[in-house]
Amino acid sequence: MPVTKNLLQGLQSLPTRELLAAKRVLVVGDVMLDRYWHGAVERISPEAPVPVVRVEREEERLGGAANVALGVKMLGARTTLLTVVGRDQPAVKLRELLHAQGVETVLRDDPKLQTIVKLRVIGRAQQLLRIDFENEPDHELLGEMTDAFEQQLADHDLVLFSDYGKGGLAHIPQMIALARAAGKPVLVDPKGSDFQRYAGATVITPNRAELALVSGQWRGEADLKAKVDALREAIGVEAVLLTRSEEGMTLFSANGINHEPAQAREVFDVTGAGDTVIATLAVMMAAGLSMDQAMRWANRAGGIVVGKFGTATVSYEELQA
Repeated sequence: MPVTKNLLQGLQSLPTRELLAAKRVLVVGDVMLDRYWHGAVERISPEAPVPVVRVEREEERLGGAANVALGVKMLGARTTLLTVVGRDQPAVKLRELLHAQGVETVLRDDPKLQTIVKLRVIGRAQQLLRIDFENEPDHELLGEMTDAFEQQLADHDLVLFSDYGKGGLAHIPQMIALARAAGKPVLVDPKGSDFQRYAGATVITPNRAELALVSGQWRGEADLKAKVDALREAIGVEAVLLTRSEEGMTLFSANGINHEPAQAREVFDVTGAGDTVIATLAVMMAAGLSMDQAMRWANRAGGIVVGKFGTATVSYEELQA
């Protein structure tokens, strides 16, 4: 039997558009503007052994938590993005892109914050260089938005935190507690070495490097299970969804272990793949699917998005095809 048939065997039907349109996901986290300069590379610079890129086209896309919110919207659910941006041109562009895509927002602007921009220089369909524009915030960014967060909870089915380690989620323990007290599932895409701050979440979705940073390297699947079980108990989360690149993804929960092999036929670019995985997981769980079934759709979506260039999303039609 072909591998693709095995992978889809037992996959619960995709929720209808009508059902998804009635669901709302609240996305909270660090946002950024992804900027691309596409050009031709025809010679090496006489000044240094580096390629000269003649820029022919510029492109701007939503990045970070903004891309996660867009991913939710592209799958047919409604989404609200709660975040902080600077008072600068990139923030204006982010607002324009979010409005154009129909993503609802609760935004606060901070004059001391430089809106994060990731500039990628592309030549011959390959990324040659990435330049990051950002500043380290010297104060809590979302601390003043806790009241706004609490007000949004009643109108949403699920809360998704997209932590890029940029300082926006220092108050995440309080927000998780508020969401769980309101009876809302909480999904977290984690960052850094302190997962204790995500205590009480429903699901966290680290990749291999992020998990190893917290739990240490593992030797074989039995050791991995022991480390994840210890982590789950230590921080009180219901489940850990480990994304494993070419190895697929594994869900560890009280119900046991569920592994899904990778579905990507061709990997072109892994940028933003984690955004797509957690956005799909959130939408499917909001629609009432079990974690196991939601993970299968998230795995399918991840296999699609890595075949695209740059920060990208997956549409309902692509997931259904």
